[in-house]
Amino acid sequence: MTESRSLHGRLLTDTGWVRGDIHFDQRITAIDTAHADPRGDDEVPLILPGFIDLHVHGGAGVDIMQGGTTAQTVARAHARHGTTALLGTTMTAQEDDITRALEGLSAAIATREPGMARVLGVHLEGPFISAERLGAQPPLVVEATLADVQRLHAIAPIKVLTLAPEIGQHLALIPALSALGIRVQLGHSAGSYEDGVAALKAGAAGFTHLFNGMTGVDHYHPGIATAALAHAEYAELIPDLQHVHPGAIRTALRAIPRLYCVTDATAATGMPDGEYALGVQRVHKCLGCVRLSSGSLAGSALTMDQALRNLVSLGLDIADASHRLSRYPADYLGIDDRGRLATGAWADLVVLDHDLRVRGVVVEGDDIALD
Repeated sequence: MTESRSLHGRLLTDTGWVRGDIHFDQRITAIDTAHADPRGDDEVPLILPGFIDLHVHGGAGVDIMQGGTTAQTVARAHARHGTTALLGTTMTAQEDDITRALEGLSAAIATREPGMARVLGVHLEGPFISAERLGAQPPLVVEATLADVQRLHAIAPIKVLTLAPEIGQHLALIPALSALGIRVQLGHSAGSYEDGVAALKAGAAGFTHLFNGMTGVDHYHPGIATAALAHAEYAELIPDLQHVHPGAIRTALRAIPRLYCVTDATAATGMPDGEYALGVQRVHKCLGCVRLSSGSLAGSALTMDQALRNLVSLGLDIADASHRLSRYPADYLGIDDRGRLATGAWADLVVLDHDLRVRGVVVEGDDIALD
């Protein structure tokens, strides 16, 4: 049983910033704003809700598709950067390889070991995508069937599923997938604006790494990204300042009310320059950027604390940036006890100095070692 304890600082709560103490065991038990402290605000830490990353392929040199205990390694690596909950994300691959990855994820989802972020479930990013918009995915795409998804969902809970709505019967399949509690996202798609609008009407909930791997914003032939800007409540975006130009990020922030951010992190995250696995492919990290041998971007080496700093560098205030890394992804999954500092919520906290560097992380009341 986690012992009761408290932290003092500037707390980002449901009502905004407050100065005080947050008390917690596994969950937040109280927020006390009456505590007297002679120090100024610049001398106390910032305490934010822990980050929630809904698109994570790897970290610390390992890839989710390798199965086994790699998900635990990935969850430990990202926890040290303030991520307190995440979705393990697959790649397009052969059926047996996806099964192996989900079997490994199932164990990590069932039990959060010490030092880990909570693995909430699976983001199935492939193989139900377009061969015309593979991005860094290998050419192993297939058309989805309800039976295929149900079989995979029985191995490990799929919380988010990426598909190309223009393929075969995918549009007709969206209501059934939504009924399973899966958030259907549009991505890796060569579809039109009309395909995107039709998918949203059918129950699609979001968009996978907005702008990347999809048809774009052409005023004569608008695509999936235009459908997102015109109609979406939620979409994910990679704010590493490599995948999306700052001007396009600002456009999305104005257009999509609950735009939230993900890392799309690979095995190269937290590692030196070199070669790493991304599913069945090899990727190369150089100067913080991850690419295929062709030169195409292939996921990222981003962490969520750096995502926060990047958003602030674009002019967002810290509270707005925090919501896009914590509250909005939690809301997207329908989770009301994570992604916020409120009595009764899980004690998932990230403690930052005034340069927004991580000085402490708490997952469900447990301290994460940062070394």
